[in-house]
Amino acid sequence: MTSIEAADTPKDATPSVIAQHQAMLNALPFSDTRDFDDAARGFLGTIEHAKIANPQGRTVWSLEPYGFLSTEQAPPTVNPSLWRQSRLNMQHGLFEVVPGVYQVRGLDIANMTLIEGDSGVIVVDTLTSIEGARAALDLYFRHRGLKPVAAVIFTHTHTDHWGGARGVLEEDALATGRVPIIAPNLFMEHAVSENIIAGPAMLRRAQYQFGPFLAKGVRGQVDCGLGKTMAAGAVALLRPTDLIMATGDTRVIDGVEFEFQMAPNSEAPAEMHFFLPRYKLLNLAENCTHNFHNLLPFRGADVRDALAWSKYLNEALHLWGGKAEAMCGQHHWPVWGRERIDTMIREQRDLYKYAHDQTIRLMNHGLNAAEIAEAIQLPKSLEGAWHGRGYYGHIRHNVKAIYQKYLGWYDANPVNLDPLPPVQSGRKYVEYMGGADAIIARARADYGKGEFRFVAQALGHLVFAEPDNAAARALLADTLEQLGYAAESSTWRNAYLFGAQELRQGMPKTPPRAPMPRETLAALRTEQLWDVLGIRLNGPKAEGKHIVLNWSFSDTGETFVLNLENCALTYSEGVQAEQADASFTLARATLDEVIAKLTSFPEAVAAGKVKLSGNPMKLAELMGLMDEFPRMFEIVEPKRAVVG
Repeated sequence: MTSIEAADTPKDATPSVIAQHQAMLNALPFSDTRDFDDAARGFLGTIEHAKIANPQGRTVWSLEPYGFLSTEQAPPTVNPSLWRQSRLNMQHGLFEVVPGVYQVRGLDIANMTLIEGDSGVIVVDTLTSIEGARAALDLYFRHRGLKPVAAVIFTHTHTDHWGGARGVLEEDALATGRVPIIAPNLFMEHAVSENIIAGPAMLRRAQYQFGPFLAKGVRGQVDCGLGKTMAAGAVALLRPTDLIMATGDTRVIDGVEFEFQMAPNSEAPAEMHFFLPRYKLLNLAENCTHNFHNLLPFRGADVRDALAWSKYLNEALHLWGGKAEAMCGQHHWPVWGRERIDTMIREQRDLYKYAHDQTIRLMNHGLNAAEIAEAIQLPKSLEGAWHGRGYYGHIRHNVKAIYQKYLGWYDANPVNLDPLPPVQSGRKYVEYMGGADAIIARARADYGKGEFRFVAQALGHLVFAEPDNAAARALLADTLEQLGYAAESSTWRNAYLFGAQELRQGMPKTPPRAPMPRETLAALRTEQLWDVLGIRLNGPKAEGKHIVLNWSFSDTGETFVLNLENCALTYSEGVQAEQADASFTLARATLDEVIAKLTSFPEAVAAGKVKLSGNPMKLAELMGLMDEFPRMFEIVEPKRAVVG
């Protein structure tokens, strides 16, 4: 049996991949080690191995599995540029940015920034998990002394920047609202739409982006570009109490003046930057980090606006260029010195502008997305800037995102207007190519030549046509693995290697999806709850049904009518239907408890928490039409379950 036929274990890098790595070593300025100096600067202390456990003792974060990154030279199975970034992201602990401003880095994929005010500390971004946020704040207290939390700031809407907020705010602070929670305008709308409505599909796709089920190691997951990996632990969404509405808005928080800049539809749909005159510190959130960022992450999202992103960075230069003596973000390590800060912002500005403008230029010459990705090349001045490398985003998929933003998925070639879905087209490709044996024979020959991209395409058709063809699965897995070894982008590597793993071993076994936390539910507006319910409605099952339900919430004073008609669930606020099938009066908090599965609707009725009239079985009938979304579904092979 040849090495490419050996079934279920990772393989060595092939000579063609090793040659690509050597070319990269020759092309990039690996002798420049300033980033390593900056990443270590200001270190005050850490937690051993950055290890964090939940109250039950389960580890939710640890860098101990990444000990293999202590070696400076990249192994043949990891792109040397990605290896460099992976080693930089191993720095962990509490760091002084400037006296009075500190960061906890490496205890999550994101950073927590801590700004000392006159009497307390202002916490900027609270990491992904409650456990991680508590550990980060405790680490700060251990080195800087115990201080009250004066405010919490969310720079933007992604979970790794707000999920741990409950870990830095005590119960009385939440109950009294005495600690402001500050965020950019439309924070809640986008936090919900990006992380909850499309959450089930995004979380599955994120497994390919971040590689949490891959083994940590030189043949597995090494990094995520922005940081090491996804954090586990408990997550809760807290509603902001103060929204920043416009560039130029200021706040004085515990004696510290903040100057804000709005940056919507950049890295997140709601995002903001700020400058602190007291500390001469600039924080550009996630819009000026030490890599080329994603314009469309593999997990899925609204396409990000590269042109707007570039303009926000240009505006930041005009607002604060030459003023900031230190710049930090909510990922990676800071930069010091006015000249270096301004240079980095200019280069990041021009990186997004170049990608945008050249994509549009080539698009207007008639090239489609794949052709643009093949043709585009960054200028040498940006190609050689370490912070412009595609460890998280990458020029080859960012240009496709730009194309999609302007022209959508369709390339105007009618051949691609209504193609067969993967299984049906796979069967026809296999038939046209002379059958499975012929495809595998040709694929093996091209694999030996290092032509992995087309081998993956051809074998992908075969696996969708014949998902139980062991030889096809094994060879496709080996091919994806080589593409992963070659990738400079961490997200590409993770996607390729996880695809290979699932072809060899099947989908990971995971526990059922946990209910949404009550704190998160409480942060949602009632309209958002109805929107979430609407996307769970199985339209075909609802054929011919008409259900009208009145809802009145005693604690919020809200009234709604839910209406199922024409297989769509809609709602109206501030009214009640005269001919409703049933009417319910309850506290909104009771509904949250039911959805969080802390109680059931019949139990709430029996406890006197719900008053009802009409036919309550109509609610049961409606809920019987709701889908439960699976935590896992097939991606690199056909769906095994029928979805209808």
